[in-house]
Amino acid sequence: MSKQRVTVIADAAIATLAERGMRGLTHRAVDEAARLPPGSTSNRARTRAALLGLALARLTELERAVFTELLGKAGAAPPVPADDLVETLARVTHRALSRDRHVTIARFELALEATRRPELREIYDLASRGFREPAVTLLAAAGSPDPVRHARQAVAFIEGIRFDAVVGAGAAPSVDDLRAAFTEFLRGIAPQEAAGARRGGPDGPPAAGGEV
Repeated sequence: MSKQRVTVIADAAIATLAERGMRGLTHRAVDEAARLPPGSTSNRARTRAALLGLALARLTELERAVFTELLGKAGAAPPVPADDLVETLARVTHRALSRDRHVTIARFELALEATRRPELREIYDLASRGFREPAVTLLAAAGSPDPVRHARQAVAFIEGIRFDAVVGAGAAPSVDDLRAAFTEFLRGIAPQEAAGARRGGPDGPPAAGGEV
């Protein structure tokens, strides 16, 4: 089976998870969502556990690509301008709550399932380290005196925003809301840098930008 076909199946599994939940994720449902002949999904992922692993691997690939984009825009070597860091964090988070909302929902479904399946928990934890370790580098470059601790806090902060907007009672925040939230968060890590982000740097207010 070609890599392209595997990607189509994995993307359909993610879409099915987001639309139908864990109970609705079946091989037949994924075949239908992918518009593939019956049996295509089971040929690639024989068991339910294999199908979950396939979805998680693809989901990790998609989210890591976004995170890599963030690192590329903000830079990983000091000094990282706080306004650049705030802007990229705000836009990436907003994207996860708008264009990629289905990916975010699917990941929450998989996170809960991982608490019940040790084999999935192992994959999920390994994928999580792939985000936390770059976050340490990024926050160190932003001036954090304790980047390991602050990276854990940053991941928890972002996850809380996503969960509240998608699953909780909170409304989906705008890019401006997210800019304000990340500026305030960064203020606690590197106060001088955050002050610059709040003013938009020494030369004026932050640049205007539409939602993504």
